[in-house]
Amino acid sequence: MNKPNVLILMSDEHRADVAGFAGDTLVRTPTLDALAEDGVVFENAYTPSPICVPARQCILAGQYPKTCGCEGWLGLPDGHMTYAARFGQYGYRTAAFGKLHLIGRDQSGGFQSRPVGDVSFGNAHQVLDPYTRPPQEIPGNVPGMNKWSDRKEIERARPGEDNPKDAMAIAGTKKWIHDQFVDSRYDRQDPEHPTLLYCGLSDPHYPYICDPERFSYYLARMTSFEAEEPFDHPFLSLSPWPPERLQTGVDIDERDVMRARAAYYGKVECMDQRFGEVLQSLKDNGEDLDDWVIVYLSDHGDQLGEHGVWEKQKFFEGSARVPFIIRAPKWLPQGLRISENVSLCDLFATLCDLCDLEIPEGLDSRSLVPLINGGDPDWPDEACSFFLQQGFQNVMIKQGSLKYHSYAHEEQGEMPEVLFDLDEDPLERRNLLQEPGYKDALIRFRTRATEVGYPTPSNTLHDR
Repeated sequence: MNKPNVLILMSDEHRADVAGFAGDTLVRTPTLDALAEDGVVFENAYTPSPICVPARQCILAGQYPKTCGCEGWLGLPDGHMTYAARFGQYGYRTAAFGKLHLIGRDQSGGFQSRPVGDVSFGNAHQVLDPYTRPPQEIPGNVPGMNKWSDRKEIERARPGEDNPKDAMAIAGTKKWIHDQFVDSRYDRQDPEHPTLLYCGLSDPHYPYICDPERFSYYLARMTSFEAEEPFDHPFLSLSPWPPERLQTGVDIDERDVMRARAAYYGKVECMDQRFGEVLQSLKDNGEDLDDWVIVYLSDHGDQLGEHGVWEKQKFFEGSARVPFIIRAPKWLPQGLRISENVSLCDLFATLCDLCDLEIPEGLDSRSLVPLINGGDPDWPDEACSFFLQQGFQNVMIKQGSLKYHSYAHEEQGEMPEVLFDLDEDPLERRNLLQEPGYKDALIRFRTRATEVGYPTPSNTLHDR
């Protein structure tokens, strides 16, 4: 059998639970639901970093932030190995459209084709690279971030134009598909050449704005929300920009929250429709989707007000857990749900395995193929997530149902650890740090955090 073509569809800030295939009965996601029905769904997939830039670069590199040197808003070194570069080495024609969100001079990410019109979009936040001009302050924005505060993002949620840059990304992707597989104008198509095609969208990332019809549809169906108490933790209790409490019905109006969530749901539906256009374009240009490995994933989620916080940058499920589907009916089972913990970093090795490419040395990526095909008794049921920003050096380790967080700040020092058991507490409201029954697990997590290069607190109740 010839090597399969590969299509990677990536959204931005899509929560794992806001999808029909994930059990949400309100949102309309027929494209993703169909992929899930015929594919493999990873129910416990986690981002390598709950913030856009490091997450996307870690996924490309198949490495955690410390390994590939992109903690915080630092870019991959020029020429760093990525799955796109690896596929190019094995004769694949590779192309990327839409949001890659790379930092640094190398804006290709290893892709051979990266149309100029998309580069400025993909590099919209290239503000820390020494080869670019300093960012300009915009009155009313969070200082140094060129963005509105989270409070203002919520309060300005409204109907409006769908993201025009996403529309451009879809148009470019569809044209490339036609040129690759038909090219009716010049008749120079090359359908036998194996293809790796990436399409990245900004939706459902804020601003919370979507087309009027979808906005009205979801707003009419949004229910009231409990004024959930922020979690008792100096970092986890605050929304990021600027750090502040945004408890629904207390710090921010409940109706504004409902409008923001309605817009978010509308953006998820819009994203789903646009990815459906890409799949339809493949079929319209003579391709059989069963001959493709099709991947859907998002870089991280959005808290949407849970625990009184918004955006990402948290290790709560809403921010750190992500949707992840692989549809490859000629190579993988259909309609399968995987409950083990996996990382989006595992995509690199998995794609290599599926396409019979040698997996490079030095990756943190693990092939998911053995886990999918009958289970892997030696699978390390673990996923890690990290980020270094605003002076924090944070790590999350999930093993089985237990999720551990460790926090350290360069000025404020150590902060309380957090330990959740998601089987017993799926809403993540009870910190088990001082529970005697979890002492051995806590020791194991601290050891593992040290192994991956992150500090652990020097004294807690268990150490005394």
